Amino acid sequence: MQPRELIATANVPGGEPLTLYRRGADFMIVMDRNELMSSRMSGSEIALAEMSCARLAARGRTAPHLLIGGYGMGFTLRAALAALGPDATVTVAELVPEIIEWARGPMAQLAAGCLDDPRVELVHSDVAALIAAGNGRYDAILLDVDNGPDGVVRAANDQLYSASGLAAARAALTPGGVLAIWSAGPDPAFARRLARSGLMVEEVAVRARSNGKGPRHVIWFATNGR
Repeated sequence: MQPRELIATANVPGGEPLTLYRRGADFMIVMDRNELMSSRMSGSEIALAEMSCARLAARGRTAPHLLIGGYGMGFTLRAALAALGPDATVTVAELVPEIIEWARGPMAQLAAGCLDDPRVELVHSDVAALIAAGNGRYDAILLDVDNGPDGVVRAANDQLYSASGLAAARAALTPGGVLAIWSAGPDPAFARRLARSGLMVEEVAVRARSNGKGPRHVIWFATNGR
């Protein structure tokens, strides 16, 4: 097997450093010994966007405002842009500046110019701060900042999945808006907490790879029924 090539490292506020590797044409972002994301496995990140946008389209949202946290390798952002019309707005919250530097640098071909789309607003911030200031602003909030509620990459992210964090997300959504949360696997305790949040919840299992293979990941879709 071709060895991994170390490309760059980045510090995560309140968390362990991230490391970007390349093996041939594939990229991997690793924290400690855990592979957080890989360009080989994009299916569930794409599904996060496509299934969220489909739910908005079914509700007749022609010019929705989406909040995506964080950028990762851009799979969710690119899929959202492909599914949305010209009047949509997509705010991307990315806490780690180097992630965007990598997207514009060694992974520029993978990014395919998505950050320069006129519908995209890039904010270097903790997504929790944008949620807290949302106040009915977003038609959908898509969260893929951890390996799931039980696999946070920084301690502060626990707040996103707490009862108060879910209440803040609900307050940041428009009536009928969707909170979509990606996870590497099931989390019954979080699913119960989400069910108590006042949102209408659907749990969907999706494959990690776009060809329908690979591990099963989980996406929760929680609709604001106000």
